[in-house]
Amino acid sequence: MGVMDRLVLTDAQWERISGLIIGRPDQKGSTGRDNRMFLEGVLWIVRTGSPWRDLPEVFGDWNSVFRRFSRWSQKKVWWRIFEAMSEDPDFEYLIVDSTVVRAHQHASGAKGGPQNQAIGRSRGGLSTKIHMTVRGLGCPVRFTLTAGQMGDAPQAGPLIEDLPAEIVMADTAYDADHFRQVIADKGALAVIPNNPSRACKHPLDKHLYAQRHLVECCFSKLKQFRRVATRYEKTARNYRAVVTIAATILWMR
Repeated sequence: MGVMDRLVLTDAQWERISGLIIGRPDQKGSTGRDNRMFLEGVLWIVRTGSPWRDLPEVFGDWNSVFRRFSRWSQKKVWWRIFEAMSEDPDFEYLIVDSTVVRAHQHASGAKGGPQNQAIGRSRGGLSTKIHMTVRGLGCPVRFTLTAGQMGDAPQAGPLIEDLPAEIVMADTAYDADHFRQVIADKGALAVIPNNPSRACKHPLDKHLYAQRHLVECCFSKLKQFRRVATRYEKTARNYRAVVTIAATILWMR
């Protein structure tokens, strides 16, 4: 099977994205050239986890594709596409969770040090943690990155801020009074198991809590993109772009 047989985007999906990108086909100059193949080249890298130097020639010069990918990361083009694709009428559930991703040794060494690039060192080595909110459909709506050893509850509030919801679910790691207060302030029901050390127990709707598996399914689907499952990017900005691209494809499937 050739490279061209493994393209990710259908014609319908490309039609949805094409109007949001820099350099539309109707524009002259280098920015308007081969936009679809550029995007497919980036998706090939994100899906396979291959080094940029191994990008097949059919997608263009690897260094040119990488530099354009990085420029789009800096200009937040990938995020703009994600926001346009992730419109969801289901405002009932929000589910919060995190997952730890191993960072390849080549991911270290960027300016500012590992902490500023959301890389931490723990017993398992270098790692990054993705903190994410998903909707009831099991698709991501917001995420942030931290070093792998960082706690979950301190990141939780901003993950649901200004997002409408009737129910917010999370596991025991998020059983903190400050997070429960953020949920209450938005008029939502907290479905979070009690930490064993909590003196005053909160009621838990176990039937609703069973839906929390959707966030685990979301992480599983994201990690099918090998460059999400292992972090190779030196900068947090570019790794955030990789996760954003994979999350966008989940919404389009």
